[in-house]
Amino acid sequence: MNGWIRVGTRSELLPGEFRVVFDGDTPIAVYNIDGELHAIEDTCTHDGGELAGGPVVGYEVECIRHGARFDLRTGEVTCPPAWEPVAVFPVREEDGAIWTRDDR
Repeated sequence: MNGWIRVGTRSELLPGEFRVVFDGDTPIAVYNIDGELHAIEDTCTHDGGELAGGPVVGYEVECIRHGARFDLRTGEVTCPPAWEPVAVFPVREEDGAIWTRDDR
């Protein structure tokens, strides 16, 4: 899987959990939301803080620094103070492993 970053397996990323991996300098947070896998850039567009570890309600993650919220499916801002969306990345499963990459 040239260019893809291994995240782990389903048993290592259970529903409600996340894992952060790096594609070069890009931190990518991969979330398991009720069995659906979503990957976003782990950087709040408001001030550059980490998003992983912030509260997740439904498909929204909240930045713990200033409360901006983002949709994990689309990267769109759902609550300011952020105005710019975060990047979303593809996720795939192959040979029992979960993979993602920065394909921008």
